Amino acid sequence: MVTDYKSLLPVIDIGPLLAKCDDSDMADDAGVAQVVRKLDRACRDVGFFYVIGHGISEDLINKVKEMTHQFFQLPYEEKLKIKITSAGGYRGYQRIGVNFTSGKQDMHEAIDCYREFEQGKHGDIGKVLEGQNQWPGNPQEYKDVMEEYIKLCTDLSRNILRGISLALGGSPYEFEGKMLRDPFWVMRIIGYPGVNQEDVIGCGAHTDYGLLTLINQDDDKTALQVKSVDGDWIPAIPIPGSFICNIGDMLTILTNGVYESTLHKVINNSPRYRVCVAFFYETNFDAEVEPLDVFKEKYPRKVTSQIAKRVVYGQHLINKVQATFANLVDNS
Repeated sequence: MVTDYKSLLPVIDIGPLLAKCDDSDMADDAGVAQVVRKLDRACRDVGFFYVIGHGISEDLINKVKEMTHQFFQLPYEEKLKIKITSAGGYRGYQRIGVNFTSGKQDMHEAIDCYREFEQGKHGDIGKVLEGQNQWPGNPQEYKDVMEEYIKLCTDLSRNILRGISLALGGSPYEFEGKMLRDPFWVMRIIGYPGVNQEDVIGCGAHTDYGLLTLINQDDDKTALQVKSVDGDWIPAIPIPGSFICNIGDMLTILTNGVYESTLHKVINNSPRYRVCVAFFYETNFDAEVEPLDVFKEKYPRKVTSQIAKRVVYGQHLINKVQATFANLVDNS
């Protein structure tokens, strides 16, 4: 693990937390308590932090990025073999300029994937995202590598949430009740072309939709920026072997607003191509998300707060997806 870096965002070694993550008495461990304090401070102050000591091999982290670079280097016609369509559940490859954030065009291309589910499982709401993920045939091992990576990211996200639950004063398992018995996930595999001018918006300012995001970015280009409470944009300088973790809209609701999702954006000022693989860990697709009782009691808010309103996660996600791809034409 590289340690010669300077970062304006917190860096948290979660190894002690993972060592005790299956122990119901984990909160009594001094190493876990130290991690929990750091998680609480990071989630309250900025909503973003680096995760090291996470147990996912650096070789796999790098292989995911290397294979992603290989895919995006293919001719456009080859990439179009897995083209995204609304009829296919918004899964697959999108060319540069198809994605919009807050109504403005983003300068990136991507592969979008979602947890697959049986037709009809989530009723009328789920029909929009019904379909099979479209994995590239080139590189050949891409699908197998990514499915292994997704499983590891799912496990890691669950364990980080146990630490966050402790940080809020609950048991380790507050986020593993009825709203997370069957967690959904989203993955965006993103390529940002190199540019010869400054301030080209790779992805406009936004918060993430779900619970937690794990970001795996190129080690040699700084492009992700996080908005601080003071209104400054903080560069998320890459730390090799790490993930950048941030909290999303659903976690803001579940915590009764104690932890707030943070605006962030991507500006790739480098002339070199950049990739980023973002894994989004979510609630159940059909979860009716509202503040958990344990956190309403510990952190009461005014009843008029927007956070107090119940949100169906799947509908929230679909609203965002359809707004993002409002200009998508299936036969283009």
